[in-house]
Amino acid sequence: MSFFREENLWLYLPLIGWIGGIFYLSSSKGSVARTAVYFVPLLNFLFPRGGDARAFNKYHFVVRKLCHFAGYAVLALLASIVFYNSSLLAAAKFWYVGAFAIVLVVASMDEFRQSFYPDRHGSLSDVALDCLGGLTMILLFRIFAANVF
Repeated sequence: MSFFREENLWLYLPLIGWIGGIFYLSSSKGSVARTAVYFVPLLNFLFPRGGDARAFNKYHFVVRKLCHFAGYAVLALLASIVFYNSSLLAAAKFWYVGAFAIVLVVASMDEFRQSFYPDRHGSLSDVALDCLGGLTMILLFRIFAANVF
């Protein structure tokens, strides 16, 4: 019970909320057909002479993959903050292992879950991209933490 007295549980809320957001978007709500409604007008605004529908599909694909990378980078940052500030000595000492484990587990569960939706599909390349985003942020956090804390 001392863990709950010593641990700052408020640090966990953004992490849990972000994981919830990832799982929400991994449902049909985050499918290509549903997100195109938002991206196509934005892409038309940014690239008025952008071309045909094939070009917009490529842009949409790139934006979606960048969102994967960035979303899991944020997840890694939130997990790093939680583990880095943990009152458990092993968790604080090896915070990067815990943070990467969270990224890997959430990314794997996310893609596995997507394989059950008819308008989605699970992809190991997306898990790899998610892990790359997470690893990039963990390395940046390590550099920052070494210079500040």
